[in-house]
Amino acid sequence: MSNLYETRKLLGEYLLFHYGRADEILPEHAPAAMREALDFAVRTPGHFEVHEVDRGLDLGCAVGRSSFEMSRTCREVIGIDFSRSFIEAAENLRAGMSLPYQRLEEAHVSTDLEARLPEGYETDRLHFETGDAMSLRADLRAFDRVHAANLLCRLPEPQRLLDRLPSLVKSGGELILATPCTWLAEFTPPENWPTVTTFDWLKETLSPDFELVHQTNEPFLIRETARKFQFTFSLVTFWRRR
Repeated sequence: MSNLYETRKLLGEYLLFHYGRADEILPEHAPAAMREALDFAVRTPGHFEVHEVDRGLDLGCAVGRSSFEMSRTCREVIGIDFSRSFIEAAENLRAGMSLPYQRLEEAHVSTDLEARLPEGYETDRLHFETGDAMSLRADLRAFDRVHAANLLCRLPEPQRLLDRLPSLVKSGGELILATPCTWLAEFTPPENWPTVTTFDWLKETLSPDFELVHQTNEPFLIRETARKFQFTFSLVTFWRRR
């Protein structure tokens, strides 16, 4: 997989994406749609049911905000990401550290910021580790909740993860998949793209083992520079293990 996610630039963008305040992300007089696209890593795990369960798994957790959100209702959460720098950042935040990073403005101009974990999380419930979503360790066992946001279309062989999901989710357990469906050859060879729409591909692949409970779209916003933003809609599907 690409080492793009080991760069300081991407680490800074994702720390801002997960932990930045609205005034640190948005330009003055930002349109309402941009404001509504904030806190994506908080909103996607919010699709899980509200009662407490034993175990949760956050695949492609990046710098960890969705894992922390899952810890509110999971007594144990494992966050896994392929990027060592992302996992190191998530673990340092879990340990109570503040992380300095730079927000790019333009060219060589940047602003120094710090990422901090908001209060109120059960940090002793979490464990972060590096791992490949296409080849997860065999001893993970099954989970009550599995969350994978904006991961599928960044995997070279996404089918390998889908094939593993039935063994990762307990009977009656919950699965949330979110994907912007932005299939790019730099991440996934075209021969491994779905031959139908991503939603139809998920239904065809998962329906033997999962019941689709609902689907929706969640916007998200990634700030690249003071004048350039990625504004994207992610397809969010909620499934229950048969």
